[in-house]
Amino acid sequence: MKNKPILIKAGILLAAIAFGIVVGRTSSSRNHSTNQTPSEHEAYNKENEHDGEDVVRLSEAQLKEFGIEVGVAGPGKLRVHITLPGEIRVNEDKSAHVVPRVSGTVYEVKKKLGDPVRKGELLAVIESRELANAKATYLAGLERSALAQANSTREEKLWEKKISSEQEYLNTKQAFAEAQIELHSAEQKLYALGFTKEYLKKLPTLPGGSFTRYEIVAPFDGTIIYKHITVGEVVGSESEIFIISDLSTVWVDLSVYQKDLAYIQKGQTAVIAARHGVPGIKGEIFYVGRTVGEDTRTALARIVIPNHQEQYRPGIFVTANVTVDEIDVPLLVPKSSLQTVEGKTCVFIQDDDGFEPQPIFIGRSNKTHVEVISGLSPGQRYVTKGAFTLKAQLSKSSFGDGNGH
Repeated sequence: MKNKPILIKAGILLAAIAFGIVVGRTSSSRNHSTNQTPSEHEAYNKENEHDGEDVVRLSEAQLKEFGIEVGVAGPGKLRVHITLPGEIRVNEDKSAHVVPRVSGTVYEVKKKLGDPVRKGELLAVIESRELANAKATYLAGLERSALAQANSTREEKLWEKKISSEQEYLNTKQAFAEAQIELHSAEQKLYALGFTKEYLKKLPTLPGGSFTRYEIVAPFDGTIIYKHITVGEVVGSESEIFIISDLSTVWVDLSVYQKDLAYIQKGQTAVIAARHGVPGIKGEIFYVGRTVGEDTRTALARIVIPNHQEQYRPGIFVTANVTVDEIDVPLLVPKSSLQTVEGKTCVFIQDDDGFEPQPIFIGRSNKTHVEVISGLSPGQRYVTKGAFTLKAQLSKSSFGDGNGH
């Protein structure tokens, strides 16, 4: 039992010696691993100076392949827009509602719905007894007027020779004046039906069969957008048989809500967007309604746009972004350049090392552009298009792909 303390002390001593050997070996190993020359240490740091930084390196060929575009940060005009719903409509200032000026039976229809027409081109033919009576009245008036004039001339000579009385002369003179009035009235009726003075000169020599023929012609160049006439149909002066419109321009009718009325004014520019496949187009508001509809509670704003290829068909629903204000800002970037990286709004800036995300603070914005408050300096090069591709490359690198670095 007396030897037990001696044995314990010997065991502790042996353990201490063993621990010292292990520690010494470990320390020696560590000193050996970090024992680099100054030049080797500098090279190591330079090689790894971007470790932990988010940098994407792409070749010029890859930039083109991915469609990445770079711009220079600078000032711009931030346009404030209001979006309004609208509809393409026929330009009624360049449309005509064609009605026959006499009643009759449709004899022939020359045009159909959708046909283009030229000014003066024949649309349809109507047989009209009303027209025949009007022409007959005019021809009879010509004869009566000529006869009354001859009688008046003869009586004037007889009166001058004291052969007939003055009263007889005055009677024939009055009859001639009345015949002239009747002829003038018949002539004006034919003018009202669309006949010309040249036609009336030829009328006495025309065959009787032409008296009933009434031709309906196009008033101007355009397209038939409405047709309601068939052969054998009886039509009257109140019948709307064609609508012709010049579709080279159309109206865009916008609905302006009450909250936006104070901002919408004549002369403002709007960008009209239609259905897929129809390009957007700019136009200027030329009319703003003074009243608000009882049912819709909206006012009307109207734009005229060119439509030479007839892409903007009446009835198509559109939206219009109306520019209501322009603000000068020191730094303006497109929204396509913004990406969220690690929860922060960033743009990718370009430097000698490649592309790296730069956190920024943004201010006012519209649908396409945003104001940069801080984080980006004027003159810096940044990615304006294709930033999402760089973000994807950055994500691949963070998972150990390595292609982005």
